[in-house]
Amino acid sequence: MDTRPYQQFLSLADTLHFGRSSELCHVSPSTLSRTIRQLETQLGVTLFERDNRSVRLTHEGRLFQRYARDALEQWDVFRHSLMAESRELSGEISIYCSVTASYSFLYELLSEFRQRHPRIELKLHTGDPASAVSRVLSGEEDMSITARPETLPTQLAFKPIATSPLLFIAPRTMPEWLAGLTATTDAANWGNIPMILSESGLARERTDAWFRQLGIKPRIYAQVAGNEAIVSMVGLGFGVGVVPQIVVDNSPLAERIQALEVEPALTPYEVGLCVTEKKLRNPLVKALWSQIR
Repeated sequence: MDTRPYQQFLSLADTLHFGRSSELCHVSPSTLSRTIRQLETQLGVTLFERDNRSVRLTHEGRLFQRYARDALEQWDVFRHSLMAESRELSGEISIYCSVTASYSFLYELLSEFRQRHPRIELKLHTGDPASAVSRVLSGEEDMSITARPETLPTQLAFKPIATSPLLFIAPRTMPEWLAGLTATTDAANWGNIPMILSESGLARERTDAWFRQLGIKPRIYAQVAGNEAIVSMVGLGFGVGVVPQIVVDNSPLAERIQALEVEPALTPYEVGLCVTEKKLRNPLVKALWSQIR
């Protein structure tokens, strides 16, 4: 079964850029354009609206995008089921996580798995942990290592790996604006502290809830994507940040910061493997999922 037309279509549907998609699919832009035209001819509809400046999915294109993803998933499930019958799994699994999670969990998670299934290739993508759940839900990734969200979507399965406290961190060398700040400091003083926070995600949600509980509006100095950037900015003395302890434990800048004891303490992170229930029908994904005891 030649799945390349579906794969090329889905790549273009994700990037909406012929040049980038042709590079990702290792084909020329003219080959990619010809593939799209052939699909449109076979389906009798226009999948993309394109001009000299932009590429956009049509309504029919969005419908076909869902169909193509489901078709490829079903094909992979069937093909890998046949491999499972012969006890020889091969193929590819994509995993998304933060840089810190890759340091903290991947070696233990994958070392034994690689010995058991040497023919399974692992594709690792790293980035902002706030994007982990959405990338799994959209089908961009097979699974992710992420913090369990406050409300787990019904179509997701989550298996915990570890628990990490959420910490307020400050520069090791206390600047003037931080002098006298303690766990019992009057809430009003927190309103004068420059805060460096995640743009989105669980840490940001819990920090916002913490300030609401104090009844004050935080003074936000910067909003960044990625916990490692928060540690860097705090280490440079720009403000106070909030990050999971595993980020501090793995940071090369750990000696430049200190954890602040605050009351009430933030609810800890529960870190684990996240995957859709539908993906668990894939024998490759199920094999890695079963690796976590």
